[in-house]
Amino acid sequence: MIDLGVPDMEQDLTALPETNADDRLARWRAGFEDMFALVAGRFAQADSRHRARMYLLGLLSGAERKNSWTIAEQAGDLAPDGMQRLLNFYRWDADAVRDDLRDYVLDQITDPTGVVVADETGFLKKGTKSAGVQRQYSGTAGRIENCQLGVFLTYVSARGRALIDRELYLPASWTDDRERCAEAGIDEDVEFATKPVLAQHMLARLLEAGRDIDWFTADEAYGDNPGLRTWLEDNDIDYVMAVSCDQRFTTPKGAVRADALARSAPRKGWQRLSAGEGSKGRRLYDWLLLDPGADEHLLVVRRSISKPDELAYYICHTRRPVPLAELVRVAGSRWGVEETFQFAKNETGLDHYQVRKYQAWYRHVTLSMLAAAFLAVTASAERDRDAKGASQPATSV
Repeated sequence: MIDLGVPDMEQDLTALPETNADDRLARWRAGFEDMFALVAGRFAQADSRHRARMYLLGLLSGAERKNSWTIAEQAGDLAPDGMQRLLNFYRWDADAVRDDLRDYVLDQITDPTGVVVADETGFLKKGTKSAGVQRQYSGTAGRIENCQLGVFLTYVSARGRALIDRELYLPASWTDDRERCAEAGIDEDVEFATKPVLAQHMLARLLEAGRDIDWFTADEAYGDNPGLRTWLEDNDIDYVMAVSCDQRFTTPKGAVRADALARSAPRKGWQRLSAGEGSKGRRLYDWLLLDPGADEHLLVVRRSISKPDELAYYICHTRRPVPLAELVRVAGSRWGVEETFQFAKNETGLDHYQVRKYQAWYRHVTLSMLAAAFLAVTASAERDRDAKGASQPATSV
């Protein structure tokens, strides 16, 4: 299991005395029932409600693959028909479950350190029928592949991290072909939207739900988009986003590229700071904060310690002065998202689906996200419980 601080239930139980193991398993079971109670009402039919519960339990099981066939087996079914009906035919609103999922995460692991991150991940597919599939670059694979791309919002804080929203990216080759869209169950009103626009739609939903966004971060695909940056500023959302080296900043002498500003900066001023914990310890880099002098944005430059010629650039916009260490913390929050994707794929079957229809994609992915959120919330609660126990003074007998 990827080290996200999520409890490995089997390992934890075998390591505990029997009574403690029983208590912990009982807490986890009760936590699952509490989580499912939040969404149970979204499934009006008794059978769909039962199937949804069993589907979530299947996603949380130790099965290597988590699709309709294996989840049906976990539920004791002889065939996957019931689980396939849940994803394709039963009447329930995946967006309403998404809203419940988002509120569940934010109610349980909200923290002053919280950062909302936008990023995408690829789902490798064969054929041409799955909604949105085509040969396109997948950062997950690191090359052009036949795949679907999903754009996600992740909430990251000191208490945990979890996926809270999702959109399937539909290339123009799909939205320009309405007959093909109809075959995949994509409605006429679904239009082409770039990945930054999809991120903006999800952020707007977060604000409409009455949730504050203290910080936002994303990679160059989003940071280079002036429309998204303007929208964030208009909605008073502070951000630190990666940008390309040719991103221009306004100086008293005119527009200057980010890499040119970095080259002209004084040698003093660099600070060695950690951008968070990685698999090999702290992610240490040298960082420099630059004020272009006539721009509403600041530029942060990141330099590799072992390869000083390797630089990365971040555009920053805040409503108040913020120290460099805080900007670095926000920028570093993005790196954990890849681990969050990998965790959801490995542990709750985010990419294990065998569906082609547009609606079915949203249904499976939303339930997978909910299962992963349950693990993140459970892990946070266990850490809080352990910390509280450790802080209690020992009592003498």
